[in-house]
Amino acid sequence: MQIRKFIICSGGALSLGLLAASQAHAAVTVLGAGLAQSCYEAAEYGGNPRDGIVTCTTALDDIALTKSDRAATHINRGILRSRAGDHDGALADYNEGLTQVPALAEGYIDRGATYIVMKRYDDAVTDIDKGIALNAKRPHVAYYDRAIAYEALGNVRGAYEDYKKAVALQPDFTLASEQLSRFKVVRQKNDGM
Repeated sequence: MQIRKFIICSGGALSLGLLAASQAHAAVTVLGAGLAQSCYEAAEYGGNPRDGIVTCTTALDDIALTKSDRAATHINRGILRSRAGDHDGALADYNEGLTQVPALAEGYIDRGATYIVMKRYDDAVTDIDKGIALNAKRPHVAYYDRAIAYEALGNVRGAYEDYKKAVALQPDFTLASEQLSRFKVVRQKNDGM
């Protein structure tokens, strides 16, 4: 009897610079047209993160924010802080947002992305798993980020499967497609007993 095994090889190591540059975030939508909405737009669409942080901080001073919008604004400010290199500040914001609304899937995914940059890969996987379990609105981002953490942990098969899942969920997700192209699946024949 012949048993076929599949070996998945990464075509090159994922550099730490790539980890920092390619992590993906999922901003949390805020309803309305005020500063909290502007904070969301800064986290979602980019721009100068320091300007966005100021906008988010000012939005958090608004006592009229609903609990969910306040939590989302903390998560969004966390994304901007992470982009600005303030990872401890980002974690503080993610933690505050998740304390207010513990079922905010994107908060776990975004905190996981920051853990990746901090090289806390096990923590990243734990948070991203929770975000996936809570039905994140952008699961392709979660699978992509978890793939990065898996690869850094040496789980090449897990990384490959997650990059593949991210592309299956969002076929035009270039970051995942580019990473997936580094992998090669090799069939090995083994003679069984």
